[in-house]
Amino acid sequence: MPPTDADATEDRAPEPARAVVSVSDLSLTYETADGPVYALSGVDLAIAAGEFVSFIGPSGCGKTTLLRCVADLEQPTGGELWVNGVSAEAARLRRDYGFVFQAPALYPWRTIERNVALPLEIFGVPKAERRERVRRYLDLVHLGGFAKKFPWQLSGGMQSRASIARALCFDPQLLLMDEPFGALDEIVRDHLNEQLLSLWRETGKTVLFVTHSIPEAVYLSSRVVVMSPRPGRIIDVVDCSRLGRQRPLEIRESPEFLAIAHRVREGLRAGHAYDE
Repeated sequence: MPPTDADATEDRAPEPARAVVSVSDLSLTYETADGPVYALSGVDLAIAAGEFVSFIGPSGCGKTTLLRCVADLEQPTGGELWVNGVSAEAARLRRDYGFVFQAPALYPWRTIERNVALPLEIFGVPKAERRERVRRYLDLVHLGGFAKKFPWQLSGGMQSRASIARALCFDPQLLLMDEPFGALDEIVRDHLNEQLLSLWRETGKTVLFVTHSIPEAVYLSSRVVVMSPRPGRIIDVVDCSRLGRQRPLEIRESPEFLAIAHRVREGLRAGHAYDE
């Protein structure tokens, strides 16, 4: 029998996942009084919808700079960068992403619910809808009982969760996170890692996450991008998907986890050796 349309469809290779972030030969050079500073050089990367991608590397390697380029807070000096098929500036103007900074950056004179509602106020969202969205996202980060509290009445971990709720409240497609747990102690950090992983599974957001911690990067990510010292280049991209999406903290002691962490560590060492 001749092949049918259905047979042809089954034989056709599946279309690749849509790239939410596409970076091609990206570079960024700062001009200073002492000469040029090369922050990024020849960066190529594609991030698909729904991925959790962590960036790890030594201080000054360009992890945060790359994140800020995606957010249109820095402008590359070479190469191409597309966010959801448009320029980073266009993506920013249409509010495609939420940004979680290293510090929670909550206004001390505003309650938690009013801090979370701030972007919605700026965007002109009606009051009733603001109230409902704030309630939903505070519940999502397990802060539903703290809406009327002020930031100084919450622990550091709770403030971090409030900043995540604020970044999510206008339902961006992309969540950019720059070492949001870096200043927290290990026990609190572990707990927030578990909650962030659950949040990622529940929302299906695409997440770009900067960290200095190898265990954190491997535990959270579908892929880990290993970067070299300045100028920032991608040394390796490590697939973590074989760990599955349901990851108890105990998985960090498994042979599979340790093997992935070892590859990330070797990539960091290789990056340093490259410049020596």
